[in-house]
Amino acid sequence: MSNSLDLPKPPADTRVVVAMSGGVDSSVVAAILKEEGYDVVGITLQLYDAGEGARRAGSCCAGQDIHDARRVAETLGIHHYVLDYEDRFRKAVIDPFAASYLAGETPIPCVACNQTVKFRDLLATAQDLGADALATGHYIESRQNGAHRSLYRPADLDRDQSYFLYGTTQEQLDFLRFPLGGLTKPQTRELAERHGLVVAAKPDSQDICFVAKGRYSDVIRKLRPEASEPGDIVHLDGRHLGRHAGIVHYTIGQRRGLGIAAADPLYVVALDPATAQVVVGPREALATRRLTLRDVNWLGRTDPADMAAADEEIYVRVRSTRPPAPARIHVENGVWTVELASGEDGVAPGQACVFYRGEGVGAEVLGGGVISETDRPQRAQRAAPVLAAE
Repeated sequence: MSNSLDLPKPPADTRVVVAMSGGVDSSVVAAILKEEGYDVVGITLQLYDAGEGARRAGSCCAGQDIHDARRVAETLGIHHYVLDYEDRFRKAVIDPFAASYLAGETPIPCVACNQTVKFRDLLATAQDLGADALATGHYIESRQNGAHRSLYRPADLDRDQSYFLYGTTQEQLDFLRFPLGGLTKPQTRELAERHGLVVAAKPDSQDICFVAKGRYSDVIRKLRPEASEPGDIVHLDGRHLGRHAGIVHYTIGQRRGLGIAAADPLYVVALDPATAQVVVGPREALATRRLTLRDVNWLGRTDPADMAAADEEIYVRVRSTRPPAPARIHVENGVWTVELASGEDGVAPGQACVFYRGEGVGAEVLGGGVISETDRPQRAQRAAPVLAAE
């Protein structure tokens, strides 16, 4: 008979490593599993220099967060370890973030962090500790689906983190558990209060964890000084409209703060790092209906080529803040394209496109990929980075 984690052992004989960020969600996961009788071990990763993060509300994985995770572990009476992953995090997340940004893309560091540091490196560490599973505080569900586990949208769609987890491999997914998938955020906070956890009222993380006050441009300028190279602001029709102090200060879809005068509203529609040009145009120039993807991770049980051949409609998200929208996928000679039933504004290379079977609570996550091209003019395009709150 299986336990609550679908493992064939009594809880007391089941070791579970909990990735404890120091926030309320992962802390409640540890509390739930401890209460159910599992052998719980908490691990907190130090991912970046704690100097700024130690004092900044809404951060994670440094300074005060490590202290909070340690206090929660003491309250629960579980073993707790802090692992220094700064070097791994820099190489796997921060450096690629900067390089992608300078290539005119929209890097999503939370996706890269889950794919590498958390679900590759930490998972391997959990296995080295003899764990039967690695549990996290993400709002997403996983259930047994045949011989393997599948991902599903959670009960609290306002907290749905499936957009950031599409890159989870099947091997990782079979080892991972997400105990908060059936809870809402208010219910999670109530559990934190009931267990007497010091983080019960702690604010959620809001920024990219290694970026102070949400100013990602500061990080880029520090890592890549050439990002501040001045250049021209040009209209789609070729008119020269002004100068700028660096494309790092602009994002796809931006309207305010362009520093130019125009009779009609203009939006940033493209960024070209090769020529240091900021390209502006009317709002309708932001719309796109066709996407080309790279690095696709398919988690569905149906062959994607069969779905494409059957012209089966699925749902996709190109922003974490938007609900899934109808689309169709096409796979030809290894090239993935997505046809959006309705146009999306401000979509840029580097963002994720995540596939779903259905759109509401419990919709299966079929995987996703990185947007490499849109059907807008192919200048380097970038939108604002996408953030995942704990």
